[in-house]
Amino acid sequence: MRIGVIGLGKLGLPCAVAMALKGHDVMGFDVRPDVMNKGRRSYTETGPDGHEPFDPYLEASSLRFGTLEEVVNHADLLFIAVQTPHDPLYEGITRLPDSRTDFHYEHLVAACRDVARVASRDTVVVIISTVLPGTIRRHVLPVLTPRIKLCYNPFFIAMGTTMRDFLQPEFVLFGRHDREAASLAEAFYRTVTDAPFYATSLENAELIKVAYNTFIGMKIAFANTMMEVCHKLPGTDVDAVTDCLALASRRLISPSYLRGGMGDGGGCHPRDNIAMSWLARELDLSFDTFDAVMRSREKQTEWLADLMCAHVPPKVILGWAFKSDCDMATGSPALLLRAILEERGVPVTLIDPHMDSAPLVEDALPVATYLIGAKHSVFADLRFPAGSVVLDPWRYIPTDQDGVRVIPVGVGPDIP
Repeated sequence: MRIGVIGLGKLGLPCAVAMALKGHDVMGFDVRPDVMNKGRRSYTETGPDGHEPFDPYLEASSLRFGTLEEVVNHADLLFIAVQTPHDPLYEGITRLPDSRTDFHYEHLVAACRDVARVASRDTVVVIISTVLPGTIRRHVLPVLTPRIKLCYNPFFIAMGTTMRDFLQPEFVLFGRHDREAASLAEAFYRTVTDAPFYATSLENAELIKVAYNTFIGMKIAFANTMMEVCHKLPGTDVDAVTDCLALASRRLISPSYLRGGMGDGGGCHPRDNIAMSWLARELDLSFDTFDAVMRSREKQTEWLADLMCAHVPPKVILGWAFKSDCDMATGSPALLLRAILEERGVPVTLIDPHMDSAPLVEDALPVATYLIGAKHSVFADLRFPAGSVVLDPWRYIPTDQDGVRVIPVGVGPDIP
């Protein structure tokens, strides 16, 4: 099938390569000319299994690039992967503001308008960007022409494993506006995966996407509540608690994200909770659950700051990417922790081998109070200088280090 992809960022490019890997004739376009090449990316992405490097797949792929008009008129199926950003105030790396706002849709609307303008024939367009319910009907449909046959198909992927998550989805979600277009899209997906294909209304699909992301944030907030309880309760261990809860697959769904650690992060979950909090106010809901999840995330980060402040300076956050073995910091809870410490007048140093230009040198680490902000695998073998305190919310740093006090956060004191 001839496929077009508009938007070649962290979402669009890996998915375009995955589509080409499945034998489709894929052509891509981005408003930034510098990204329309097969050179190395400034961020880390992985290949189809989520572990091996992405770049060899990009370099070997049959993906081609063209002008907007060329890509639109090449495609039997055209995917639009254009950002719907939130203001940095709502990213989750600073305290939660009192104000709320929807996402910004001007980039998405402009892309859809441009596609409609250059389309020379009937074109099936699939929007994959995250939006709040009602957005497609309110903002996108008015700028389209009758030639555009529209569907909404948000992807459920994680940055860094985009290609794998696209090729191995739990399910494929479709907001169906044009039935013929949805049928063509389903035929395409049958070449990619045998995962369930869930077709529903535009508005349901829009809501399902943000409901999925915010549910993850709620699970993480709950797991971190259990971590704090266990840290304070003698004889308890959060991993033992969550390991058992994870066995309850009939009622508690799955063990994914049910682990004590840092708060939820990334470019989707915190911002989606805040956007849904805006929607809760717009709809005058009886209770704003989304605000509660974000407030919980913030309070739990305050508690980690309390733990750091209970020990001697200097303070170091080791790992400030938003998740393990990743070189992206969007929505990083470690950066929120830094903001809270600095708000208290406590200086803090950030060190991260995935984010810093200089390599991590073990012998150059200072004697300090460390908190492991991102569960990078390289830290598991790190030997800290004697006299240091290491706060480990992930409970994977070896505790048998001479002269070093390693505190597994979420493991209660021994029963006397």
